[in-house]
Amino acid sequence: MRVVEVIDAWGHPNISAKNRTTFEITRDDHLTLRGDCIIAIKASKGAKDLSEEFKSSVRSENATITIIIEAGTSKDVVVGRGHPHLTLSHPHDLVVRKSTYVSDRTLAVGANKTAFNFSKNLKIELQKPFQKVTITLIVEV
Repeated sequence: MRVVEVIDAWGHPNISAKNRTTFEITRDDHLTLRGDCIIAIKASKGAKDLSEEFKSSVRSENATITIIIEAGTSKDVVVGRGHPHLTLSHPHDLVVRKSTYVSDRTLAVGANKTAFNFSKNLKIELQKPFQKVTITLIVEV
């Protein structure tokens, strides 16, 4: 089974993408320099907005979650895993984690990349305030 969700978001000059353990997409329309895990703002969806079919699929321990981040001419792909305790109930945020920590914001655990690992070109694109960012989420069970 394969379920796909697409999220539209925007870049911001304060995006540093320096976090070594996570990355986050938020519906919030502002960002301080402290948010070193945030890679896009003004997202069209938070965790709670994802379809029930998607949420159900990511709760399988066998789920593979592929996250494709595209901005301008740059693109990066992250692969993580599902977890039975994922609630995806947070109204604003989606977080991809390298660890197995789960909260209401967690989209995937055991990710092979974090914000720190994104390409330099993608980070440059993400720092542009009027740069549209497309995040494609693909869960396969």
